[in-house]
Amino acid sequence: MEKLKQNIILFDLDGTLTDSAIGVINACQYMQKKMGMKVWDKADLKFIVGPPLMKTFTEDFSMDKETAEQAMVTYREYYTTIGLFENSVYPGIEEMLENLKAKGKRMAVATSKKEELAFRILEHFGIAKYFEVIGGDKREVGRDNKAKVIDYVLETMEAKKEDVIMVGDRMFDIEGAHAIGIPCIAVEFGYGDRAEFEEYGADFIAATAGDVADLF
Repeated sequence: MEKLKQNIILFDLDGTLTDSAIGVINACQYMQKKMGMKVWDKADLKFIVGPPLMKTFTEDFSMDKETAEQAMVTYREYYTTIGLFENSVYPGIEEMLENLKAKGKRMAVATSKKEELAFRILEHFGIAKYFEVIGGDKREVGRDNKAKVIDYVLETMEAKKEDVIMVGDRMFDIEGAHAIGIPCIAVEFGYGDRAEFEEYGADFIAATAGDVADLF
């Protein structure tokens, strides 16, 4: 296969660079318990990792907006102090980033996680140094979905869309990338699966971090 020509690569965070499921699920159980809700089993909460939390709380938990806002505050009591570090970098990620850097690629993060938390996680694991921009959810300035985050990162990097590609693990990454007009590589080691990727039209599918680097 011909190598991809894009020079700017955007990465999702949860499920793409790090396996954050334990911390996210623990924070959700903490929220459920503190708000007097039924505490779901960990296995039944796997679906919450990746999508924007407000969407999960209003749609999947059927909360009204006010309750969902309180759930977000309660969730973050746990996540911002303990949960964000109940996390690990996927195998091969740093080697992939080194490989892409050696090929002259410019890299950034575009995540639905709160931007300040994304910074803390990437710094904690020593991989923030690979990214020119770390963009995330920042509702106070209206940046509240994946497409808006991607748009912000591209603007900050003064990037042309034809020179950019997204790497993610869920349909939200594919939809966000396509909404902005850039292609998306979906990775199978995260929280999505091939059926989801094919349904939402992922442009490329990679099984491992090494496979991502090999596409370029």
